[in-house]
Amino acid sequence: MPHIDYYFSTISPYTYLAGTRMEEVAAKHGATIGYKPLDIIALFGRTGGIKPAERHESRKEMRLQEMRRQSAKLGLAMNLQPAHWPTNPAPSSYAFIAAAKAGVGDLGGLVHAITRRCWAEEQDIAQDDVIRAALEEAGFDGALADSGMLAGAEEYARNLDDAVSAGAFGAPFYIVDGSEKFWGQDRIEDLDLYLAGKL
Repeated sequence: MPHIDYYFSTISPYTYLAGTRMEEVAAKHGATIGYKPLDIIALFGRTGGIKPAERHESRKEMRLQEMRRQSAKLGLAMNLQPAHWPTNPAPSSYAFIAAAKAGVGDLGGLVHAITRRCWAEEQDIAQDDVIRAALEEAGFDGALADSGMLAGAEEYARNLDDAVSAGAFGAPFYIVDGSEKFWGQDRIEDLDLYLAGKL
């Protein structure tokens, strides 16, 4: 049974654009998923990337055009410059980690519920009420927003170290069985083909 380590950021527009397509691919091929929320800005710093605000103007322009095209292609509403971005991704990530440990809801749905609130619904995903609503939408107890902060912080930091060690440098980033790497929501089709033995 293949295993996918899924490195993602709750403030990443491309994690939002991934929707739940990776989960559909994993289910199709009987793959398990290890969800690893991380600090994307810290990951950029440790792997040679540049945070969006510090990129050259041509890169900023291309990023916005690409986000517009991809959201239209996928039929996902998207505000290219949301009111609450960037925001602190740690609270939503800690809540996600607590939800993963609880194991009673839809984790893929939770990633999408959080990121959608940032990128399509003009909500601040650092706020407890926003996080609770996302948890409840995905079938989890909203009270998880207030639990496991210390354990969540430790795992969040560990996920960053794991990502660097595994060779991940962006989000979303998918690694199959510790070796085959796929970077970006636009590589989910390739992930599907790889799991089918066609790549």
